[in-house]
Amino acid sequence: MVENFAIARLRNEFRELTQNEDTRFSVGLKDDNWLTWTVSFPGPEDTPYEGGFFLGRLTFPTDYPNSPPEMIFETEMWHPNIYSDGKVCISILHPPGDDIFNPNESSSERWRPILGVEAILLSITSMLNDPNLDSPANIDAAIQYRDDKQRYLQKVRRLAVKSVECL
Repeated sequence: MVENFAIARLRNEFRELTQNEDTRFSVGLKDDNWLTWTVSFPGPEDTPYEGGFFLGRLTFPTDYPNSPPEMIFETEMWHPNIYSDGKVCISILHPPGDDIFNPNESSSERWRPILGVEAILLSITSMLNDPNLDSPANIDAAIQYRDDKQRYLQKVRRLAVKSVECL
């Protein structure tokens, strides 16, 4: 029964995203599975990702929307809040409640069932230009961003160009 609710909710969100002509995101189902979505979007304007085209995968738990999905970039990324395997680490994708290991992150910043896929994707595009260096997933990218931002930006630009060349 819980999975049926998750799928019904995902069907509604999917329909809204695919019918909204103003969205910058494209979503699809991976292998006709409602719990695994493909996501694609252009790099946000006025960021080093501009001009790139990025592919990702959202994997939803069977108790969605009570628990958040996992977002993994399939396009190679270099960002303080994206693990080297592409997994995105931002507050909105963390389970609801308080985290005793990260007191700097309030429960209001974490996942809430009222949020949805569009909020996740908007948060991810915002994160691309505004990394959280206080809680990095990719330590090397965070150090380079902090200590040699010019080289960081050059690497991101190279990957943005590569993302289009690989299409």
